[in-house]
Amino acid sequence: MSWEEDEMLRALGAPDVAALFADIPAAVRVDGLDLPRGLAEPDVVSRVTSILRRNRMGEEMPTFLGAGLYDHFVPASVRAITARSEFYSSYTPYQAELSQGILQALFEYQSIVCELTGMDAANTSMYDGSTALGEAALMAARITGKREIVVPRALHWDRRQVLENYGRGPGLRIREVPFDRRTGTLDLAALRESVTEETAAVYVENPNFFGIFDDRVDEIREIARGLLVVGANPLSLAVARPPGDYGADIVVGEGQPLGNAVAFGGPLLGVFACREEHIRKMPGRVIGMTRDADGRRAFCMTMQSREQHIRREKAMSNICTNETLLAVASAAYGAILGGNGLRRLAERNVERARELAARIAGIAGFAAPAFHAEHFNEFVVRTARPYVEIHGALLRAGVHGGVSLEPHFPEVGHAALFATTEVHRLEDHDRLVAALEAAA
Repeated sequence: MSWEEDEMLRALGAPDVAALFADIPAAVRVDGLDLPRGLAEPDVVSRVTSILRRNRMGEEMPTFLGAGLYDHFVPASVRAITARSEFYSSYTPYQAELSQGILQALFEYQSIVCELTGMDAANTSMYDGSTALGEAALMAARITGKREIVVPRALHWDRRQVLENYGRGPGLRIREVPFDRRTGTLDLAALRESVTEETAAVYVENPNFFGIFDDRVDEIREIARGLLVVGANPLSLAVARPPGDYGADIVVGEGQPLGNAVAFGGPLLGVFACREEHIRKMPGRVIGMTRDADGRRAFCMTMQSREQHIRREKAMSNICTNETLLAVASAAYGAILGGNGLRRLAERNVERARELAARIAGIAGFAAPAFHAEHFNEFVVRTARPYVEIHGALLRAGVHGGVSLEPHFPEVGHAALFATTEVHRLEDHDRLVAALEAAA
């Protein structure tokens, strides 16, 4: 025992270290952990660096994964802005009126979200797109007093699980609507049967999980008796019809494509917007613009109906923080690119997906896109044999292919979801096509 440990035990009045664990039942105790001895700092750095060398970087290994997270180019100016200490250290502006800079940045973020979605108000973000959906379901239940949420079968499995977790306590019931096997879009006949008097909200994604745009959104709005909650890739809204135009009550989505790196899958940014009549039922915080005592423009927290500020039973959410830094990055990204820049970028993603799908379709044993519909930046590829075999061949060729759909959507058959963005160059597509031809 070191002298430090001896001093600690003496200060605590404990005879030995074992006494510190006396309250833990003997049946669940373990006799220490099998850990190596501690290392000096230089040795730790050397050890961690050797582990990191086993990683493959996206620059050297073209990656065509998508399914909710997308590798877009982030301008250096965005990183420079978010690296400023005024933003980087702003965990959350509890003393709001003293934090005019961060509040203005968040106000600009809200404005960009509202312009893209066509909604009246947006909050300063949720944890990620999945929790935004969970919060939207709870909000729909608060507004309507009903407990049934209708969702599409074509939904990311993680997002579905988060929704179920959010709804378990309040007793929400999740009803699933299948997709059309030919188009990959929502089966409207099944949707009509699923919507009842107990439906609090119908949730649809546009583009959906398969990357498909659905041009029947007005019909879906008519079928939905309760609220209409729309999930969307915010970048796609630069070219697609905004959900507010076809009657959405709440719009959610994953904000990572707006100026945030993939970064091993996080941190993420939950987009959340709604109509003005629902704003007092919205979780999170809303930043407003006002005038100070001298008549100068100022920003303040207009609404923050969290349990820290009001009685717990009246709180709209117990979310204790949000993704402020990522929201600032999205605001900077939107401001730097501007409306025309975002539109051109979205168009380029559509073009890249069409070009790549056409090239894959020309390879024997592959069908792309598998669904006959308009796509954004990803599409389903059907394969003649199990995709896991093909994916292994792609990895050996130094290419990371798409996401296998077979474990989650067996009704699609042997298939995978491929995504491409503006970061992929022609030679990246060439490497993928060559690897697929070899695998075939």
